[in-house]
Amino acid sequence: MNSIFGPVFWLLVTLGVLVTFHEFGHYWVARRCGVKVLRFSVGFGRAIWKRIGKDGTEYQVAIIPLGGYVKMLDAREGEVDPADQGQEFTSKPVWQRIAIVAAGPLFNLIFTVAAFWAMFVVGMPDAAPMVTAVPQSMAAQAGVRSGDRVLAVDGKNVDTLSDAYEAIANALLGREPLPLKVRGTDGAERVLTLPLNQLPAGQDIGQYLEKLGLKAAPSAPIAAVVKPGLPAAAAGMQGGDRIVSINGQPVADFEAFSRLVMAEAAKSPALDVAVERQGKPLSFKVTARMESFEGQPSRWLIGVAPPPPEQVIRRFGPIAAVGASLTATWDNTVSLFNMIGKMVTGQASTKNLSGVIGIAQVASASASAGLAWFLRFLALVSLSLAVLNLLPIPVLDGGHLLYYLIELVKGSPLSERTMMAGQYIGLVLLFTLMGLAFYNDIHRSLFL
Repeated sequence: MNSIFGPVFWLLVTLGVLVTFHEFGHYWVARRCGVKVLRFSVGFGRAIWKRIGKDGTEYQVAIIPLGGYVKMLDAREGEVDPADQGQEFTSKPVWQRIAIVAAGPLFNLIFTVAAFWAMFVVGMPDAAPMVTAVPQSMAAQAGVRSGDRVLAVDGKNVDTLSDAYEAIANALLGREPLPLKVRGTDGAERVLTLPLNQLPAGQDIGQYLEKLGLKAAPSAPIAAVVKPGLPAAAAGMQGGDRIVSINGQPVADFEAFSRLVMAEAAKSPALDVAVERQGKPLSFKVTARMESFEGQPSRWLIGVAPPPPEQVIRRFGPIAAVGASLTATWDNTVSLFNMIGKMVTGQASTKNLSGVIGIAQVASASASAGLAWFLRFLALVSLSLAVLNLLPIPVLDGGHLLYYLIELVKGSPLSERTMMAGQYIGLVLLFTLMGLAFYNDIHRSLFL
């Protein structure tokens, strides 16, 4: 898949699955409450397949695969046959209407738990939380050293690099000093404080992370793989050689080695590579080659690959995965509400919002990383859909729930005029939110 088709395809898969599951929640509870469902559509627009079920519902697959919808018998949308009056939506008791509307977000929540459960059963591969700090960065000044292993963030233990970054990203929203417990390469444990309160207001998490300067620790300068037919192998280098220097310049890690190859080969492709093999120093004359792999820009290389990072696989049995998935759902729900709250109060910038472009890019990257990562992505987006739909904004499920709660309190429905005014306000708010998220996506694509 090319760079455009891949994200678009996985976006369609994501929205198609999650929105259809959401609508199935409305459909399933509506049928249990005796409401007649006129149409259940997977996708929008012209139908490319349809059939009438025994229950009288028209089931269809439409040409635009961006979700789906459920059309119920509703007196507000036209005349209702007296014979069908008992199956009409607005005639149902208010508690049943609440149940039907709340079912969509509830089914998204169920999907979230199920996706996390499947992720833990499959096994979630991740890198160990080994970090380093960019020189002169905030993390370096706080005392982070190359090869430190993060043990806890703000008192909460972390086992993987993703857990560490997620906890730090959540803390960045509040921009308050953050305790970090680490273990150095010498085995000694230290507690550092990242002074996040020194970060400027009004920026997104990506910009904050860049200023923080905390990165995954680079691999050791070991040629774990020496690729046959390329310059290093031709010169006599072997897998397992520890690279000591390039043209006399010392190599601290594999990232530094790659930079030195690029810089020195630009002056002259002939490189003096000093290595250590089984404790013995050796030197090789390696002629770097300018090549491009898999459509990437051409660059100088000699044909060696670093050792893979230390991996941690989080895997549970089917029973233990239930508890893990519920915990993951709860933790991410708390983080999501924390982010929304900080945006509403102005503590966090609305630049952190992402729209369909951002979702498409992350969907494609997650799918490329493997099944467990894509399941995690689906779980997080499904949770976001559940929370978004519960916001008390007219046109969303949360807005309708607000109407019905008011009806419960006052004993009668809101007037048609009031509800229509709310719908217009809701549309303005929703399109403003979507426009802001779309603007953020475009801005990140152009300037980051």
